[in-house]
Amino acid sequence: MMSDADGRSMRERMLAGDLYIADDPELAEHHLRAMDLMEAFNATPARDSRERRRLLAELLGEIGADTFIRPPLRVDYGSHIRIGARSFANYGLVALDVAPITIGDDVQIGSNVQLLTPTHPVDPELRRAKWEAAEPITIGDNVWLGGGAIVLAGVTVGDNAVVGAGAVVTRDIPANVVAVGNPARVIRAIGPDTA
Repeated sequence: MMSDADGRSMRERMLAGDLYIADDPELAEHHLRAMDLMEAFNATPARDSRERRRLLAELLGEIGADTFIRPPLRVDYGSHIRIGARSFANYGLVALDVAPITIGDDVQIGSNVQLLTPTHPVDPELRRAKWEAAEPITIGDNVWLGGGAIVLAGVTVGDNAVVGAGAVVTRDIPANVVAVGNPARVIRAIGPDTA
């Protein structure tokens, strides 16, 4: 287990959101555990919903009642992902959970959505030395992320928001709006008088 000058392990640095080196034996073991579970989940027959659910419960930090994820699923660690109740993720979710990813209740996630918490330094020397960091992602309740949407590190998507297909979300999206484009921008509010 590698550590830095203040005695923290690379995993402790990673979980604190500080720069860390991913090439660390402790982190590698956590990652390999996730890979084993992820590969088993992705290979589980469609009719074996009980085994799929068991594997997700072991892989993820938390998965709410009546939440369903269609394989393939790709994660870094899995244990930093929390998904509420009655949510659905279609084929091809990539959730790189170097930092926490929190997904609320009743969320709809389209095919090939990417939730990307890792960041890399702008400074080329730090990048060359393999330092990286991460920032959490939070997806509120009743959000719809359209197919192919990408949510970047440090972003919060507010309750009831809709993120259009293919949007690249680089900053927070407030509740009760529709956001589209690259970078994603709010195009209208959602309320009782809108469809």
